[in-house]
Amino acid sequence: MSKNVIFWIISFLITITSAYYQRVTGPSYPITGTLNFGNENIDYELHRSHGEKSNHDISIVTANKQIKGIIFWKRFKTDDDWQIVQMNNDDGKLTGSLPLQPPAGKLEYKIILIDNGNSITIPEDGGVIIRFRGAVPAFILIPHIIFMFGAMLLSTRTGLEIFNDKMKLKQYTIWTIAVLIIGGLILGPITQLYAFGALWTGFPFGHDLTDNKTLIAFLGWLIAAAAVYKSKNPKPFVIGAAIIMLIVFLIPHSLLGSELDYSKLDETDKIEQVIE
Repeated sequence: MSKNVIFWIISFLITITSAYYQRVTGPSYPITGTLNFGNENIDYELHRSHGEKSNHDISIVTANKQIKGIIFWKRFKTDDDWQIVQMNNDDGKLTGSLPLQPPAGKLEYKIILIDNGNSITIPEDGGVIIRFRGAVPAFILIPHIIFMFGAMLLSTRTGLEIFNDKMKLKQYTIWTIAVLIIGGLILGPITQLYAFGALWTGFPFGHDLTDNKTLIAFLGWLIAAAAVYKSKNPKPFVIGAAIIMLIVFLIPHSLLGSELDYSKLDETDKIEQVIE
């Protein structure tokens, strides 16, 4: 097996591993678990992201047709009182829903199960934060994901190229930058526009970590590209850019993402009511 093939295999494995880690550690990944209540094990999956123009449905399956379920929810980071939603028990399937929120709006919720005077809270260690977003068309979202994974793959492969005897750093660096621009700086903002109504909320307009880490990765590869074309020893810059890209990819997706400020929304509503 040639060194080139080995490098591509290593790059692919690193990309897949980092992408999986980023996904399962992110704040949009569902919270799952199993609890024992009423002499049975109950599995649950509580979502933390909703991308449809509808209320968010919640369901829990149990063998107990008499068990009661209550959803407590309130708008995140507000002084709102907890709202109560009684869940329906349809032959052992508890169902209820959270109200649709504006893009980037967040709700905090938890579920309480009651049976014969006993109760248990799901999850047992606190509430769940769910963020609402607009629907992103597949023809935007799928290419965005493919190009971002492609950028990570090429970044890693370019970093490994420094160990080749006949290095093709210029070629690989240009490919990496081009794919990163398409995936992160073109399709990324378009995706965010559909999801949250804003093209860019990173520096200098905000603190969105997804935008900022894309910007950092891009600047790292721009510096590496300058070194590849002008420096007599570009290797440290190339490997540095590849490491930065890996670190960026390991940061959980959607961490410190767009978040609606309900206080500003309430203020706007009050002003509109006065005007009317």
